[in-house]
This record gives sequence, C-alpha cells and structure tokens, in this order.
Amino acid sequence: MHMSEKETRILATYDALHAMPEVGFAEHRTSAWLADQIKSAGFSVTTGVGGTGIVATLKGKEPGPTVALRADMDALAHIVNGEEVCVHSCGHDAHSSMVLTAAQELAKTGIRRGTLKILFQPAEEKLFGASRMIEDGAIDDVDIILGIHLRPIQEAKTGQATPALYHGSSYIMEATITGQTAHGARPHLGINAIDAAAAAVNAVNAIHINPVIPSTCKVTKLIAGGATLNQIPDKAVMALDCRAQQNDAMKILLEKAEKAIKAGASTVGATAETVVTGGVPGAEYDPEIIDLAREAIRAILGEQGLLDPVVTPGGEDFHNFVKAKPSLKAGYIGLGCNLTPGLHDPTMKFDRSAMIKGADILAYMVGKLLQ
Repeated sequence: MHMSEKETRILATYDALHAMPEVGFAEHRTSAWLADQIKSAGFSVTTGVGGTGIVATLKGKEPGPTVALRADMDALAHIVNGEEVCVHSCGHDAHSSMVLTAAQELAKTGIRRGTLKILFQPAEEKLFGASRMIEDGAIDDVDIILGIHLRPIQEAKTGQATPALYHGSSYIMEATITGQTAHGARPHLGINAIDAAAAAVNAVNAIHINPVIPSTCKVTKLIAGGATLNQIPDKAVMALDCRAQQNDAMKILLEKAEKAIKAGASTVGATAETVVTGGVPGAEYDPEIIDLAREAIRAILGEQGLLDPVVTPGGEDFHNFVKAKPSLKAGYIGLGCNLTPGLHDPTMKFDRSAMIKGADILAYMVGKLLQ
C-alpha cells in the first residue's frame, strides 16, 4: 500500500530516534536532533530547558490560549545478555515522533489564534524531568497541556484509543530505624533494630484506607545487621512502594505509613525517621478536554475505535505539570498499537502504523483549540 509523505516521515522520525536511545538527562543527541527538526518546521526553539529539554513555540495571528503538546524523550537501561544496554522499551521515541509530526502538520496550516508550545521532556523514567522543566518556566504561560502514550495490547489494540488514561499516584517512602547496639550475650542492654523493623513491617501490612479506592502499600527493601553476627544491630533501613488511584488517598496512605513505621519501631523502644524520596501524583484531567479527546478519536479512528477511560496503577510524571499549576487543563491519550509483550520489556514491539493516528488525534485537538 502506498504511504503518504506524512506516514513516510513519521516512520523515518521513529527510526532515527529509536536508533539513538539515551537515558534520562543524557538525551543529548535526541534533543539536538529534535531541536533541528522542530526549528525546520518554523518554530522558535529554546534548548537546555530542565537539562536536556526543548520548548518550541508557534504563535497565531490572534490572541488565544496557549496549548502545549508534551512528549517524553528518554529510554531505559536494561541488562541484555549480561551487558547493560539502552533501549526505547517504553515508547518514548514513538511519543516524540507523534508530537513532532503533529507539530509539523500544524505549522504547515498555521494556527489562527493563541500559541502552540511543544515540550520535549527529559527523564520521565526518573519521575522528575517534568519538574525540572517546570522550574525553568516551561509551563508559566500554558493553559492546556496534552500528552499521549502507547498502551499494551491488553488495554488497547491498533485502531483503538482511550480519551483519558488515569495513572495512579506512586511514591517511595524510606525509613531509618535506630535501636541500641549490644553484645549478643546481653540483649537486654540493647534494642534490636531488626525486631523494630519486623514490627514496623507488620504495622504497614495492617494499613487500610477506603477499599473503594484502589491502593497498595508494601515494603520493598529491608536491610539490617552487619558483619558482626554476635552483636545486636542498632540500624535498619526499609523502603515502601505506595500506590493509590487518587491523590487524596495517597496523602492518607503516606500519613498512615509514617505512623505505622514509627509506632511499630516504638514497640521495642526503637525510633524511626521517614522521608518520601520520590514519586508522582495521580492523573487529574479536565472534563472538557476529555470530551474533545473523544471527539478527536471518533474523527480519526471512528466510533468503533473509541474506548472508555482506562485506569492503570502505573505512574507518569506528566501529572507533575498539573500538581505545579492546578489551573492547567490537562488531557492524556492512551493509544492502542498491538504492543507486546509489555512496556519496559527490552523486546517490546508495536504496530508502528498506529503512530500516524496518534499524531492526527493530537493535531485534531490542537486545531479545535487554536483555530
């Protein structure tokens, strides 16, 4: 079947990006290549935003809102055949290809009003690339922000898309438990940090919040004791993976986790300090933007291609944009593409023809907002 110039171009874009995978904040070749391409399309370009990020701007003739299309750029490190290699196993090369292609098409026709901003974001996998761009002012003037992500075949197939992909809130809490060292022959003179950690783990496992809201809180690291095996250990370090589908629920979960760890440790006389070391908020979308996404999916894929909103426990640092600027109207498309065996698998494959539909959905939405 004969491919259009646009289809040929998006596949060439993908091939170029797929061949230069780089981990977060090291996307130097990727960033330089995308900056050249978007500049050639007629955008004014600022590089080095939030590290390796790009902000490209196209202004309309009349006043209007500022709409941003955001794509992540980073790849993942994998151990393959005993060697560490960098692989685009989460589709960020496809996301950048779709956003760049949509931007090129919109620049060809021009926008009547407002401003179109393109954000090529670093380090999504590190979960703070968006925050770095925010700190550098990338969304100071943005009113509406849109994103897109490939979906596993279990969620959506080629020819399908969801108008709202509801990621959950995901945070890591780390705790240091302090007891009192002593000789193994005199345990009554010490406070065993392992006993304290065990009590803390049981307390964490007893946490409950509203069961209507999907959530989990589990201990994923526990290190205690040392080289001297006849000594009562005075230190233990633990980490928790906390997830909840709503941001209010996450706040409660983290509060309960902190109390559980401190109270559990105190049952044997130990103390505990906790700190939230990283994470992302859950999705919060604007209903009008979801409706526009539905319209765009119907227009590009037909009624049969429109899925219901999809809920996923996975995290996405796109949602830091709304957390930092609650007035933002956000939308996020989940694109079906027969992706197997799954995201973050180094052998991940997908139907590349789906990318043109994703680009068209984004371009349709921007066209409705800025024409």
